[in-house]
Order: sequence, then C-alpha cells, then structure tokens
Amino acid sequence: MKSKFWIAFSSIEQIDSSFILKLYNHFGDIETAYNTSGAMLKNVENLSVKKAEHFLRLRDKVNVDKVFSDVEVRGINFLTFEDENYPQMLKQISNPPAVLYYKGKLFDCNLDKTLAVVGSRKASSNGREDLRKIISGLKNTDICIVSGLASGIDTVAHTSAIENNLKTIGVIASGFDYTYPASNKNLYQNIENGCGAVLTEYYPTFEPVKYRFPQRNRIVSGLSYGTLVCEASLKSGALITANLTLEQGRELMCVPGLISNPNTQGIYKLLKNGATLVTESDDILNALNWEVQGIVPVEQLALPMLTPEEEQIYKCLEVEEKGIDELLVQTKMELDDLLMNLTMMELKGIIKQCDGDRYKKV
Repeated sequence: MKSKFWIAFSSIEQIDSSFILKLYNHFGDIETAYNTSGAMLKNVENLSVKKAEHFLRLRDKVNVDKVFSDVEVRGINFLTFEDENYPQMLKQISNPPAVLYYKGKLFDCNLDKTLAVVGSRKASSNGREDLRKIISGLKNTDICIVSGLASGIDTVAHTSAIENNLKTIGVIASGFDYTYPASNKNLYQNIENGCGAVLTEYYPTFEPVKYRFPQRNRIVSGLSYGTLVCEASLKSGALITANLTLEQGRELMCVPGLISNPNTQGIYKLLKNGATLVTESDDILNALNWEVQGIVPVEQLALPMLTPEEEQIYKCLEVEEKGIDELLVQTKMELDDLLMNLTMMELKGIIKQCDGDRYKKV
C-alpha cells in the first residue's frame, strides 16, 4: 500500500510538503522516494547534502506501519497528492500539501464553488454583523465557505455558513490531537458531524505552533476560487492570505468598514490596489461569475410542526448547544414556559438534553 509511505513522510515533523514532493517528483514513486539511499539523493536537483543526511537520520527512526496505524485508529481520513480525489484547485498552487487529513464529509462540499473568508481574530461587532449579512445572502445555495477555524471572523464565517444551510470547510494549523482555539470545540464537532469537513496537512500529533498558521493560509486560499477579507490590520494573517490569493491567481474581495477602525487599514490598502468591493452577496457572485443552485434545507424535510416558541428555541440551538440560563436570556421567556417547551421539543425528538442543563439539536 503506497499510502503508508505518504503518511510516513508526513509524520516527520522536521520536513515539509515541498521536500516530500521534490523527492516524489524526482523518483516518480512515493515508496521508492521514501526508501531511497544517500547515494541516490545526491542526484536530486537542488537538494543539499546536509538536508539529505538529515532526512535519512529522521526516516530511520520512523516505524512506517505504526504511524499509518495511528492515523487509522484515530478515525482520520486522508488524501495523498497522487489520489485522484485530491482537490484540483489545491493541486495547482506552488506548494500543495503532500497529504490532507480530514474529518467529516469533504465530498459533500461543492469543491467547484469554494469561497475563502478570512479576517481579524479581534473583529468588531460591525465587522461580524456585516459578514453575517453577506453570508446570509448566499443562504440555501451550493456554495462552500472555507476558513481557518480561528476566533473572530473565521468563527463567524463558519457559524454563519451553518446557520444558512451552507457547507463549510475548516482548515486547521495543527494535527487532530489538538483543538485550537478550545472555545471552538463545538464548532469543530458541528462541522465534522454533517456541516462539512475539518482538514489539515499536519500529522495528528503536530501542535498548533505559531509558524504553522501562515502555512495553513495557503490551503485556505488554495482550496478556493476567491477570498473575501473582512477586517484586517496592516500586519495580519488575513493580509498574508490576501497576498497568497493574488499569487495563486484567484479573485480577491474585501468588505469595507469604518475608516477609524485599525482593522480596516489593510482592507483599504487592498481595495486601493484593485480588490473587489463587496457590500452584498451579489457582489461575490458577480466577481466569480457564479450561478448558484438552490438546496432545500434539511430542516424543511425533517422537522415536525413547531410552535412559535419552539421555533425561537430551535434557532438559538442552530449552531451549538446552550444552557438554560443562555436560553432564558436569548428567548426572554419565563423559566416555566421555557422548561415546558424544552420538554415538548424533547418528546418530539427535535432536541436532547446533554451535560446537565444544556440542550442541543438532534
């Protein structure tokens, strides 16, 4: 099985995809590339002796069957660069990932209509609301939202996609042994459990260290036909993704914001340099020349008749589970009325109780 040699390469933390693909392209076979000798590595163009020797030392410490088994045991799916299902848009970038690990239903996502959304981790309330409004205009279509599962704009992008019956792909900067940020644990689970896929190029044990976030950004933009930037300072990861978008020959779009907000300085720089201005969803469709296909929401097919109060509660639980106190604040119901409605919804099989007084959608 050739796949285990891709995984073995990927498990060596001190090398990257460009090194793996350099050897693969030279030898034309991943198993041959992995099991090569020092003498053979001397024939690889632009590969230093020092780097070749370093790889051989690291390789000899790897148990190929064990690292492959460790991925399978964790229930992680994967695609290698030579897999026919490897996303074609990603294959076209200058440094594609050698391996993609993923959880969820990647191929339920329409990889022919992928939109990256990036922006500040410390997004303003105006920026968040603007993005929610724009994504809501894409509701019930076959567009897939791609983002980085970080806090701020990334989180709004993913949650808004789910709320509007859009598939979403979260690209993370670590292996699956880590959830970063921890506050997005429920969001990870929602995406994996039917709303799209979470994917990474990193072997499961690799930590979310600082330098991996800029590396991750090339996958976010590389998977996508265009990138929408919503709030970005002049020195931000979002601007890195914007530059990668242009390098990859993809469409760059920006949501304007308050000129007094430091997080819009990067936005106006991009707009002045020719990025497309986006104030509504149609601007995205026009920029990408997309005709969207409508999708019937699953809820319309499956949900029993709800009372107005039950609908209100259900909307509160659209994205993540909530406790009694949170539901009281959001619904403004009396405690007795809330508890009665929760009980009726449980009997209808719409929601279920979990972790004490918390409730979630079934």
